[in-house]
Amino acid sequence: MGRFFGRTSNKITESPSASSDTEAKQKSDYREIQSRDLYNKGVNHMSNEKLLDAIRSFELAVRIDPHYVDAWVKKGYAHFHLGEYTLAIASYDPNDGMSWYNRACYLTLSGRVDEGMEALRRAIEIDISHAKKAVRDRDFENAQAEEGFMRIIEVVVLESLRQGYDYSGKIVWVTGMSKDDVEDALLRLDMKGLVIRREKRGLIGKDEYYELAKGLSEKVGEVKRSGFLNSKKEYSAPLQEIKDILENLDNAVEAVKRGDLSQTTENFDQLISPTKHGSTMIEQFFDQHRDLRLFRIRLADRGQEYLTSHKSEILQLLDDVIEKIRSNPVSRTIRK
Repeated sequence: MGRFFGRTSNKITESPSASSDTEAKQKSDYREIQSRDLYNKGVNHMSNEKLLDAIRSFELAVRIDPHYVDAWVKKGYAHFHLGEYTLAIASYDPNDGMSWYNRACYLTLSGRVDEGMEALRRAIEIDISHAKKAVRDRDFENAQAEEGFMRIIEVVVLESLRQGYDYSGKIVWVTGMSKDDVEDALLRLDMKGLVIRREKRGLIGKDEYYELAKGLSEKVGEVKRSGFLNSKKEYSAPLQEIKDILENLDNAVEAVKRGDLSQTTENFDQLISPTKHGSTMIEQFFDQHRDLRLFRIRLADRGQEYLTSHKSEILQLLDDVIEKIRSNPVSRTIRK
């Protein structure tokens, strides 16, 4: 009728590109709902000790989402409890630290200790917290005499020193390791020139404490503890690295706005890889690192479709990460 009376319609017609973006997002969300429902069914089957049914549900979930980490982990548990060690070992997501950690446990328990140590090394590269977990895990009891496992103990001791726990007793307390293991590791690290043994006068004599060697502390940064029970922490991550992280984030924002999948994933890799800025991100911005890693996994799985349909969410995440990093005490010294 509006046509006959000279009126124009107020109806807004969606552009083809916007319609395509909406459709892609709906498909992506539907797949996530499907995989989550299958995962929940699998968990219910496990709680009822129906392990074969659970495995089938987890398998369907990872077919829909090959990077569904929790489904891979639970699938591995189920196979392991059925004595299917080979299948348990094969149930992992190569992009996830926990998957590598469980793979290391299964390999070590099945007698493949060398392979287990290699898998554990990969887990620690992704998330250093797995090192601290491993030194207390009984699954690795038959690997404790291995050189690879001794190096992992050294990593835990170095990280404890970096966190400001400078006495052997403090390291024992914070890691749960034995006093002998800690002192042996400190001795080896001292001989390698990675730590320095110091002495200072205490109430009843001289107390031994340790510091990271100067070159190492400048490279990885340190945490100074102060206040009651050493509860206050002051980070001293390398200033240049914080600048590099912020530059990567700015580049990632521009790449997402352009819809450039290659540049987006390259910048995300710089931020989450342990060989780049991943370790600092985990240490100081753990939640943000986790969120970046999840988006990176989905981008690898679904590509341009996912970038296009979730552009606003990714940009919001990047803005949140930038704000969080700029509010950090170290970052405040950097001019915007």
